[in-house]
Amino acid sequence: MTAAPQIRRRQLLLSIYIPALSMSLSGGLILPVMPLFALSFGVSYSMIGVLLAAEGVGNLLADMPAGTLVQRLGRRRSMLFGVVIMGLMALAMAQATLLWEAAAYRFVSGIGMALWNIARHAYITQMVAVGIRGRTNAGLGGLGRVGGFAAPVVGGFVASSAGLQAPFIIYAILCVAGFISAWIWIPQDEPSSGAPNEAALVRLWQVLQSQGRVLLAAGSGSLMAQTIRAARNVVIPLFAADHLGLDASDVGLIISLSYAVDTLMFWPAGVIMDRFGRKWAYVPSFILQSTAMACVPMADGFTSLLVVAMGMGLANGLSSGTMLTLGADLAPPDARGEFLGIWRFIGDSGHAAAPLIVGHAADILGLAGTPILVAFIGLGGASILGLWVPETLRRDPATTKAGNR
Repeated sequence: MTAAPQIRRRQLLLSIYIPALSMSLSGGLILPVMPLFALSFGVSYSMIGVLLAAEGVGNLLADMPAGTLVQRLGRRRSMLFGVVIMGLMALAMAQATLLWEAAAYRFVSGIGMALWNIARHAYITQMVAVGIRGRTNAGLGGLGRVGGFAAPVVGGFVASSAGLQAPFIIYAILCVAGFISAWIWIPQDEPSSGAPNEAALVRLWQVLQSQGRVLLAAGSGSLMAQTIRAARNVVIPLFAADHLGLDASDVGLIISLSYAVDTLMFWPAGVIMDRFGRKWAYVPSFILQSTAMACVPMADGFTSLLVVAMGMGLANGLSSGTMLTLGADLAPPDARGEFLGIWRFIGDSGHAAAPLIVGHAADILGLAGTPILVAFIGLGGASILGLWVPETLRRDPATTKAGNR
């Protein structure tokens, strides 16, 4: 297998981490706002789930086409198109007056997110050696958690003082910053020529034939694991606002402190993945997340919910970058775009399903019973990934030494 080129640390910082930080801040800004924005329409939990899931569904349906588009357009162009779509839809959200209108805007935003994420994932897979891939992806996951730690308290404060629409305006401004940073620092790459669509399908079919059982197990485990990850961002705000009666600023503070603890774990997660193996990070993480999720119904106020949320954050931090790394390890070098499109489709199914599961379960089981159901899903994902997915770390002495310099 051809080794990945050795990307310099400065190039890694500028081309991957700075654009990722800008976009993670924009996403974190509206974490506490979206469930409250959905509640403002005065609809059932199931309909709230539809709005919260809309972006994930758009992302999900766009994953496979986006994988092909990344091959055709190139990584840099795909990232730029993606961030423009997200910024424009954030501005539209600030003007939305109907739930279905807002859901449509979030759906289109998910399409832009698919382009952005798959192009970035393909860039990392191409440019980063296997021996430091775990730490690189964990660092990327850590930046997402920095956005989740720093931005929600700001989003909650802005929503409380200037209205629920105001954070979407700031989201759009941060998208502009992400566009500029990607424009400057992501190197221009040549799109594929010839007839890649048929070739990509052939390559993907060959991968499915040779690794079908592994991909089925890894995909189903990833789907369940991503479900509990995404459900955290729905269960905590809804339980806080509608069950405990906390306001937007309190919700934002809980989420920010949860992500602050989450952020502390990204570097240990990367070291564990590269030194001991990928599953030594993600299996304990999903077991601990499920345990913390099952404790949510016991929370009876701000402090107790904060403790549970911080425990969930600590557990989630241990899995920083794990699903990115697992997908990158499995991706064939000659069909990365298509393969990663399929991989993200599987994982994003969990993100898209989580708000729908939470919404429907809350209507049937109530907000106190829903976290228990989500916890069982998380334990299922940990079991599948731990028992049926082989370890994907393949040690290469040359790249391991490079990563330890």
